[in-house]
Order: sequence, then structure tokens, then C-alpha cells
Amino acid sequence: MGNCSCNHCHTEKKKQTSPYLLPAISFLMLLGGIVMQAAEAPFFNQTMRLCWYVLAYLPVGLPVMKEALESIREKDVFSEFTLMCIATLGAFYIGEYPEGVAVMLFYSIGELFQGKALDKARNNISALLDVRPETATVIRQNEQVTLPPSEVPVGAIIEVKAGERVPLDGKLLSEIAAFNTAALTGESLPRTIVRDEEVLAGMIVTDKVIRLEVTRPYNQSTLARILELVQNASERKAPAELFIRKFARIYTPIVTGLAFLIVLIPFLYSLMQPDFPFIFNDWLYRALVFLVISCPCALVISIPLGYFGGIGAASRQGILFKGGNYLDAITKINTVVFDKTGTLTKGLFKVQSLSMAGNVSEEELLHIVASVESRSNHPIAKAILAYAQNRQIAINTSIETTELAGYGLKAEIGGKQILVGNTRLLDSEGISFPSGENGISLERNLCSTRMEDIPGTIVACAIDGRYAGSLLLADTPKEDAAEAIKQLKELNINNLEILSGDKQIIVSNLASRLGITRAYGDLLPEGKVAHLEELKRNAANKIAFVGDGINDAPVLALSDIGIAMGGLGGDAAIETADVVIQTDQPVKVATAIRIGKLTRNIVWQNITLAFTVKLAVLILGAGGIATMWEAVFADVGVALLAILNAVRILKTNK
Repeated sequence: MGNCSCNHCHTEKKKQTSPYLLPAISFLMLLGGIVMQAAEAPFFNQTMRLCWYVLAYLPVGLPVMKEALESIREKDVFSEFTLMCIATLGAFYIGEYPEGVAVMLFYSIGELFQGKALDKARNNISALLDVRPETATVIRQNEQVTLPPSEVPVGAIIEVKAGERVPLDGKLLSEIAAFNTAALTGESLPRTIVRDEEVLAGMIVTDKVIRLEVTRPYNQSTLARILELVQNASERKAPAELFIRKFARIYTPIVTGLAFLIVLIPFLYSLMQPDFPFIFNDWLYRALVFLVISCPCALVISIPLGYFGGIGAASRQGILFKGGNYLDAITKINTVVFDKTGTLTKGLFKVQSLSMAGNVSEEELLHIVASVESRSNHPIAKAILAYAQNRQIAINTSIETTELAGYGLKAEIGGKQILVGNTRLLDSEGISFPSGENGISLERNLCSTRMEDIPGTIVACAIDGRYAGSLLLADTPKEDAAEAIKQLKELNINNLEILSGDKQIIVSNLASRLGITRAYGDLLPEGKVAHLEELKRNAANKIAFVGDGINDAPVLALSDIGIAMGGLGGDAAIETADVVIQTDQPVKVATAIRIGKLTRNIVWQNITLAFTVKLAVLILGAGGIATMWEAVFADVGVALLAILNAVRILKTNK
């Protein structure tokens, strides 16, 4: 007969292997034994009691003994499993059978709850990020072919139906479509994307069948990067986690030694003082109580769970921490430095006006500038391309360009040397351009105004070393930019700055609108690095840099916490950053800091709770006042309280 694969059989198997079955058997037997003992049942004699409680002990004791043996094989002699085995077997030795069963039972139940809490934290992240479609529908010669996403090449055309997840990053070929982006950004509102705009793997098509041209292989897709970031996050431990791990390795052998001394010292004292009554079982009981109390379960599990919960809570807000260490470090931030374009502003530029020089026409200027910018992903380049397309200007996309970081682009068209970039590019090449000082006036809307004094972004063009014209573009602040600054100030972070490669007048205008007093423009990438190094010379400054472009990668790496805007941000910025904000909202910087502070508070609450209760019961246990029942509370009860406290991070919505 073949193996049955029906749901009923799976359900039955799941019931048979329920993790609660063995503790339930032990609990019922423990309860029955206590009742029979209290009723003084005649058949429940000493031998019967021992056999009954041994049978009650085995369902929960054997798995722990197995774990203890495995940890001893791995040279971890003083593990919590070993402590529980010594304590409970010792309780049986002195005849405290119910307490021996109870300690192991409640310890096992505590372990189950700990596992459940960890699973909940993991599932919280998995539900957000495990959105990888298993197949992609590829269109080949008007026929549909189903392939795994990993086998779909760049440039292939894929089709995605309404309600399906997008399997790969791509460029939208349909005119317009709406997408649910919650898995990637945490945003509940659908996002509308138009032809030629980027669609990311993990988005859900909400309204129609669409087609995409694949732009990245599967392992380089946005979704794959996000999954990798979160999966690796647990490997980067916060200082508190690292401390607890080291502490447990030292702490556990010490308390085991102290438990041994609780028996040894009174025995030695009784040898010197015959009047001192030494009863071995009484002092052994105290030592066993001491051992149970000393188990560091509450600390070992609840602290990593707290950081894991913080990472999960941040993910739900569209914020990816690359490790618990960054979740901890962000709480110390007192200085936040922002990039401008794409970070505090929308990065959605629009061409406001054009200016030509000599015999260059508008059409010719647009053709040259748009062709040179055609391979760039910069928001300014996209705005120029969109403007040229709306004007139905022909664009040559096959031009080879050379990037001049912080200046612009160099190319050759029809044997002519073309420069397209900011005014610094023209200055560096010794090319004169319109200025109110030299009397050369700009045409149209830029009349008689110095370029560097125009409150907008200028893209200048030179042909064969002569100024040919320029375009004026404007950008606007993001809707939440002012709120972001306000919330940071509410967190007592008042040292706020803007560093930008844009003109000083534009940067100053934006800073004034947002309430930032320090704003520095006209900076090349190395200028930003120099400014950040200057800030870091003051050891009191704990700096977060928030940026989105490839030119921000050096300062993101240099800062104490690098925060990248992940929606519009460049790959280099995202890879270099410690925190990624998927929603491109600057207000999420304050949210990230709040989540970090909440996580830290909960972790230290757990540390304080565990140490306070354990210390009190340790003293009572050593003095013979506390029993095994108090010891169980000090171990399992405190662990459960700490876990419940840690899990509440996942419930946090604000």
C-alpha cells in the first residue's frame, strides 16, 4: 500500500506528535500522585510512590537528559539541561519526588513557550518577506512557458495575472497598473506604476494582467536582497546579547560550584564543631534549590528574542535593520545628517525651462542632453528623458558615456566632445557660461541671473569646449520631510544637518523650510566625507547619515549608523547601509530610533527582572527558606514573564 498524503492523515500525524502531549501526561500523573498522597491511599506505599513519580518524570525528563548528554559531548558541561538533570535527580535522591517531577515539568513547559515565542518572532518576519513566487510565466514567441524565477534571463518578457506576486524585478511594458507593495514597504495603499517604470519582485498586481521586461536576475532582485538582509540580521548580535552569552558560560559553572559549597562548607564546619547538626539531605535540598534558581534561561532566551522581535517590528514598518547590533546602536544617535535629493526631496524633477547659446536650437540641445543622460538612473536624468519624450525628441540610447563623479557625464556624438553636468563641470574644464557678472545673459526664464544664484537645479551642456545651453529643473520636499525633522527634535536630536552636491542656495532654501539650521551645498562625495570626518572628531557625536545615491555609499559607511532609502536608493547605498528604509519616508528615521529604544528598554527590563528575582530567591534558597516551588518560579516563571515582555514588541504598531 502506498503512503497516504491526504490532509486527514497529516492532521492525525500532527496530533500524534504534538509537543504538548508528553508534558500533559506528566502533569496528569503528577496531579494524580499528589491527590493519592494527600488521600493517604493504602496502596500508594513508598515503592509505589517512587515508581509512579519516575513514570511521571520520564516523558519530560528523557528529552532534557538527551539534550544534556549532547551538550556534554560538545564540551558544554554546565548547560541549563545539565543543571535541570542534577537538580531533579537530586530531588528524587532525597525523596522529594513531586518536586523533582514538577521542576522538570515546568521547565519543559517553559521551553515549549520559549520555542513558541521564537517561532512567532520568526514567522512575523517570514510572513512579511517569504513572498517568493515559485514560478514565472515567460512569454516566448507569443506562447507561455512556466519556469522557476532563477532560470529566467535578463531581458525576458514575463506575464503576471491580477492577484499574483511579481517574481522578478522588471520594467513595466503595460500602460499603467496598480500594485500592492505591503510585503516590501509596509504600505497598505496600492501604488500606481506606469509604462517603463520599475516593478519590484514581491509586489502583487491588483487590477489586471501585466507584462514586464526582466531587468535583474533572480538572485539580485530587490526581494532577494531584502530576504538576505533579514536572514543575516540575527547573526549580528547586539552588545547585550554577546554579553549574556559570555556571562552564561562563566555564570553557570560558578553557581554549580556554589551549590557544591552549600553542602561542603556546613559539612566541614560540622567536623570542626561537633555541636553543629549537619543533616546531608537538608543541605543537599538547599543546594538543589540553588541550582534550579540559578539557571539563566530567562536571560539566555529573552534577550535575543527581544532583539529579534525588534527587527520583526521594524520590518512591519518597512524598516530593515541588518542586525541587533544596529538596533542597539541607533538608540545612541544624537546627530542626524541628511542627503537632499531623493532623501528629503521627492527626487521627481521637472524641467522648468531651457536656455540656448549660439546657433543651438531647443530640439538639438534636448536631443544631445537626453541622449547623454539616457543610460543614467539618476532622478534628474529620468526627468530630462521624460521631458524629451513628451516633446517627441529623438534620443540616441547607444551613446557611450564616462561618469565624472560629482560633476556629470562626458560623451562623444558625431565626432564632437559633449559635456553634460553641473556648473562645476564647466568650471573644471575652463568653459565660460552665462553669469550676471560677465554680462552674458541667459535666454528665456533665466535672464541676467547668475547660474549659481538660481533656486533650481541646472544641467549645463558644452559642445567642443563651448557652452551650448542649459536646462533648469526643480524638485520638491517629500510630504513627511518636515514631520521627520519635528519628530527627531521631539526625540531630543537637535543636531540636524543637510549635506548635498546641489547648489548652496537650493540647499539653504530647503533647510529653511524644514527647520534645519545647518545646511551645506556644492559638496562632492569627498566633501561629504570630509565634513563627516570633522563631525566625528568630536567623540560625543553619534552620527546617523541618511542617503540614497551611489555617491552616498562612502559617508554611509563612515557614519555610526548608515540609513539608506531603499525604494529609490541605489544598490551601493543599500548594500553599505546598516538600516534600509523601504518606504523612502524620512519620517521612518524617527520610527527606527523609537523601535530601537523600545527594544533596549524591554531588554533591560528583562535583565533587571531576572537578576532581581533570582538574587532574592538564591539568598532565600541558600538560607533554607525557599523551596523547589519558589525555585521553579524564579527560573521558569521569570523566563515566561521575560518572554511575554519581549514578545510585546511584535504587538507594537506605533
